[in-house]
Amino acid sequence: MIEPDITKQRPVLTPALRWLVRGLMVAFALLVVNSVYLLSVSTAGSITGADHQTVFSVWMFLIHIVVGLAVSLPFLWFGIAHFSLATSRPNRAAVRLGVVSFIAGCLTIISGVLLMRVEFGSIALSVRGLATRETLWWFHLGAPAIFVWMFLLHRLAGPRIRWRMGGLLAAIAIGTGGAGFVLHDTLSGKSKEAKPTAGDSYFQPSMARTDTGSFIPASSLMQNDECLTCHADIYKSWSHSVHAASSFNNPMYAFSVRETRQRAFAREGNVQDARFCAGCHDPVPFFSGAFEESRWDNPNYDAAHDPVGAASITCNSCHAICEVGAPSGAVSGNADYVIAQPAEYPFAQADNSFLRWINHQLIRARPELHKRTFLKPEVHRSTEFCGTCHKVFLPEGVNDYRWLRGQNHYDSFRLSAVSGFGAQSWYYPPKAETNCNSCHMHAVPSDDPAAKPRGPLGQLAVLDHGFVSSNTATPMLSGLPDQQKVIAECEAFNEKVMRVDLMGIRDGGEIDGALTAPLGPSIPTLVRGQRYLFETVVRAVKMGHEFTQGTADSNEVWLDVDVQSAGRSVGRSGGMNAARGVDSWSKFLNAYVIDREGNRIERRNPQDIFVTLYNNQVPPGAADLTHFAFTVPSDAGDELKIKVSLRYRKFDLTYWRAVMGPEAIN
Repeated sequence: MIEPDITKQRPVLTPALRWLVRGLMVAFALLVVNSVYLLSVSTAGSITGADHQTVFSVWMFLIHIVVGLAVSLPFLWFGIAHFSLATSRPNRAAVRLGVVSFIAGCLTIISGVLLMRVEFGSIALSVRGLATRETLWWFHLGAPAIFVWMFLLHRLAGPRIRWRMGGLLAAIAIGTGGAGFVLHDTLSGKSKEAKPTAGDSYFQPSMARTDTGSFIPASSLMQNDECLTCHADIYKSWSHSVHAASSFNNPMYAFSVRETRQRAFAREGNVQDARFCAGCHDPVPFFSGAFEESRWDNPNYDAAHDPVGAASITCNSCHAICEVGAPSGAVSGNADYVIAQPAEYPFAQADNSFLRWINHQLIRARPELHKRTFLKPEVHRSTEFCGTCHKVFLPEGVNDYRWLRGQNHYDSFRLSAVSGFGAQSWYYPPKAETNCNSCHMHAVPSDDPAAKPRGPLGQLAVLDHGFVSSNTATPMLSGLPDQQKVIAECEAFNEKVMRVDLMGIRDGGEIDGALTAPLGPSIPTLVRGQRYLFETVVRAVKMGHEFTQGTADSNEVWLDVDVQSAGRSVGRSGGMNAARGVDSWSKFLNAYVIDREGNRIERRNPQDIFVTLYNNQVPPGAADLTHFAFTVPSDAGDELKIKVSLRYRKFDLTYWRAVMGPEAIN
């Protein structure tokens, strides 16, 4: 008896495999739709030279990874099971084509996995090297095409293909994928927020505004902890900067803005005038609509530890700005910028740690949208960007008088030799600086993802976000970290920026008296009982703007002149009393501003400013000359020692005591 050939009766697809292959076909169709869309986005970017990523494309990328990983093991299991059932079939061509198709599918999976960038804590799993990744990308693009080709040939060698149905599915897949590119701007990654009832005028007298005219949720601007996960070095430098203490966590500012709010409310029944301050100092409560709340006016409320009140100038407060200045490009100051709610990657606001981890991986894998959202070179690298807040004017609505110029770093820098545009300076740097960052954001070696080769050696570095200057008081008052580091950095930064010299001596104590200058190497002989003038010159040698600029009405800058003979002081200007208050007859290099009654503006109360009595700030690359009269005592010794110092203090004693108490020592 002849036994039947049971291999001819065994199906190559069991019922379970048939269901599996149907599921794989559905997943494959979804991947085709998804891939056509993603490829169209990449192709558009290659053609136009611009990045076309959106939140929608990031979601599609996430779907691509999830579906691809989800079908990987089922595909491998199906291929092995199907091959084991078909390996003895007489149709060897179909078997070989199936094997090649399976290998192409495996290459697709392997290349896709290798293209992924995954981080687990400090461990990063990724293939580095641009050339290697580009090769893998082409493998990942070409292998699916080979898979489809071989699969069609494999099926042609087997049962009849249902072309009509397959063609319909392919057309739907390709059409849907193309439509996705057309519609990919529809998902913004931004929440729908209410608009102020007053419209754009809500933000006045600040010149800041949002791109949509709507509020921006505070959570969208308060994402420093998220920034910290990738940009630790940048975050650390920001954390002890004055920008980190610009709002109600700065006791000096909190005192001033509360007084402005109270005066505005008493006069007009609202705090709108104080929005003049908020555009630069309080972006989080301002743009979220919380600035109007009465809690900020409660003296018993701990606003310094309120997350919104202490937010200050966050990472997103600066990096979400998308436009500065008027359409003409002119910089008016007073927060003359447009800010947009940042587009968020999937799961950016999730509470679940796994979903947040996915969010971080997506940013790592597809950083183009992240870069475009938070770094706009034409904005953030410009002097105009800094000028939006470091240039101020008092509008009539705030002082109920008229337009008055306030601090102005921007124009001062533009007219200086440091910028390369100043023609009146005495001192010129070897090379002009193109923006504020050149001085105030020096390069710091770092392995941060944002690091790039900088300096003559091309070392990987980021720009320091401590914005070093001369303000060491605010970090101390606000309890910011690394206070000693701030002091050391400020001291190093200001080394040889200013210079003070005793240039000459005039006889008779008159400005037209006989001049002995310069002093040295020979030393003049003075006569006891005679009166002289000491010519003292303060020079701004490396300063890129007026000294001091900024809050020149409350900065305390003065000349301390001490004449000693025989171990005792025989003449002094610029000394301090026991409370560390400076002699009021000293030569001050600041601005003396008064109100309508002639009282000095001494509490940072901008709403009361009427006129500047004098402004002794030193222009950049220029100098200030002061004559000090001195009569040599009749009992003076044989030698006089004259010591001249230029002293600087962020807050004068009057303002300090207004905030800290009547007995406080500065």
